[in-house]
Amino acid sequence: MSGLPAVVVTGGAGFIGSHVCTALAEAGHRVVAVDDLSTGSADNLVGVPEVDLVVADVAAPGLVDVLRSVGAGVVCHLAAAIDVRASVADPVADATRNVVGTVAVLQAAVAAGVGKVVFASSGGSIYGAATPPPVAEDAEIAPESPYAASKAAAELWLQTFRRLHGLRWTALALANVYGPRQDPAGEAGVISLFADALLAGRSTTIYGDGSQTRDFVHVGDVAAAFRAASGELAEDCRLNIGTGVETSVRELHTLLAGLCDAPDRPATAAARAGELQRSALDARRARAVLGWTPQVPLAEGLAGTVEWIGSRASVSALRGPEGPR
Repeated sequence: MSGLPAVVVTGGAGFIGSHVCTALAEAGHRVVAVDDLSTGSADNLVGVPEVDLVVADVAAPGLVDVLRSVGAGVVCHLAAAIDVRASVADPVADATRNVVGTVAVLQAAVAAGVGKVVFASSGGSIYGAATPPPVAEDAEIAPESPYAASKAAAELWLQTFRRLHGLRWTALALANVYGPRQDPAGEAGVISLFADALLAGRSTTIYGDGSQTRDFVHVGDVAAAFRAASGELAEDCRLNIGTGVETSVRELHTLLAGLCDAPDRPATAAARAGELQRSALDARRARAVLGWTPQVPLAEGLAGTVEWIGSRASVSALRGPEGPR
C-alpha cells in the first residue's frame, strides 16, 4: 500500500483526464476513471497501469457507490462540456453538463466521505477581457460565454460545499491545453485541428484576423498540476495553470505548417462569438503553492503533438474503412 489516497477522475477517458489518470497512477495512487465516453475514449487508457474505467454519467445516482467502493479520498473533476461555440448556441445544455453535473459530483463526494475535490476550471475564459494578460487569480471574473459562466458558477458551488459540508477543494484554472490524445474529431483544440488538416493536405481556416492570442500549456504539465493539487497543498483556492506567454493564432499556424511540411496559407473567416481576443495566465501562485512550473516548451510540445496526430492518421489509413488491411 502506498499510503496515498485513492482518486476518482471524472472525464478520465478524455484528453486531459487520461493524462491526469496516468500521472496519478505513476505517482502510486489507486485511480478509477469515470466517463460516459460521449467525447472520451477507452483507448486513451490502454496501457495506463492500474487505472480502472467505469462507464457512467457523473450526474447519475450511481456515482456515490463508485466513490464508496473505491474508498476515494480525492475526486479530480474534469467531466464537462468544453465547446465555447456550442455553449453560445445552447446555454441550457452547457449549464446542465457543467453546473448541474458539478453539483452532482460534489453531492456524491460528500455522501461518500471524500476529503477533497480538484476541479478543472477555465483560466482561458473566466476572466474575460477585463484585465490585460497575463492575468492573475485576483482579477475580475467576467465571463463572455455561457461556457465561461458555467465554470465560474461551478467555483461558487465548490465554495458553498466547503462552507456547508467541509469539503476541501482546489480549482485549477487552465490555459489552452494541447498535446497527444487531443482528438481532432472529438475534444478538438486549434492545435489538433490545424495539425490534422495540414498533415492530410486539407485547407485550414483562421476565424478572425489571426492576431488573437492564447496561452498554450502542454497536457503533461497540466497533469502534473493535478497530481500536485491532489495532496494537501492548495486548499480552498484557485490556481492558474499556464505559461504566461501569448502566441497568436497566425504565429501558431506558421509553426505547425513548418512541422507538417505544409503550405502556410490559411483561409480566413469571421470571428466567432464568445471568443476572447487575448488570453494568457500569470501562474506564479501555482509555483509558490504547488511548486509547479511548466516544463514543456511550445516548440517541443507542438512537435510531439504533430508526431502523435501523424501516427494516429497512419494507423487509421492501415485499418481502412472496413478494418485492418
